[in-house]
Amino acid sequence: MNSILITGCNRGLGLGLVKALVKLPKPPQHLFATCRNKDQAKELQDLAAEHPCIHIIEIDLNNFEAYDDLVKQIDDTTQGCGLNVLFNNAAIAYNEPNLDAVKADQMMNTFKTNSVVPVMLTIACLPLIKKASEANNSLEMGLERAAIINMSSSLGSISTNTTGGFFTYRCSKAALNAATKSFSIELLPDKILCVALHPGWVRTEMGGPNAPMEINCTTEEIVNTVMKFNKSHHGGFYQHDGVNLPW
Repeated sequence: MNSILITGCNRGLGLGLVKALVKLPKPPQHLFATCRNKDQAKELQDLAAEHPCIHIIEIDLNNFEAYDDLVKQIDDTTQGCGLNVLFNNAAIAYNEPNLDAVKADQMMNTFKTNSVVPVMLTIACLPLIKKASEANNSLEMGLERAAIINMSSSLGSISTNTTGGFFTYRCSKAALNAATKSFSIELLPDKILCVALHPGWVRTEMGGPNAPMEINCTTEEIVNTVMKFNKSHHGGFYQHDGVNLPW
């Protein structure tokens, strides 16, 4: 792929995805990595110093007015070639032991970051993604042409929810899944691949120290999985190894 934008790259899965992508035999020509505070993303800065393809974009994704500048930066850097892949990764979570612990402000914050931001950022980047798809009209659906990958969670699956808990996080990821499905229907004529992805339970700040999966191995597997996605995966919900998940 020529270009990819990944959100939430200061740590965790976002940073892991950046590391995995630059290890590819043919890494993206332009890898746009967002973070809220560049000064607090030292490891990302060190990677960018080593790999010129990495472009760090400092942005608060909750500030929708900043999206125009982000899109312009990408458009200027890719010199009108568009954006091949948008990977909506940034997310937050609150640990609620029971329903009584759910707070309205926390629920609103979670929905804004996990559901509203990916939708609004996708809309803002859509002209660039469509441009990339049109420029690669000889290619089939996939990341080399144009794709939107939304980092979801198995906790967003309604049909597999047998334990409850994680109320706000579950609701926000179920909403993101619904948005992904709707994007896939609307963007099918443009041949823009749209997929929801579950990374697994990973040892990140969000996943906690007891999670069984390690960041680097998981993100390398995610990259290998999504690189194989094609038209048959469009509008689907998959986990890190490509196994299809129920909504």
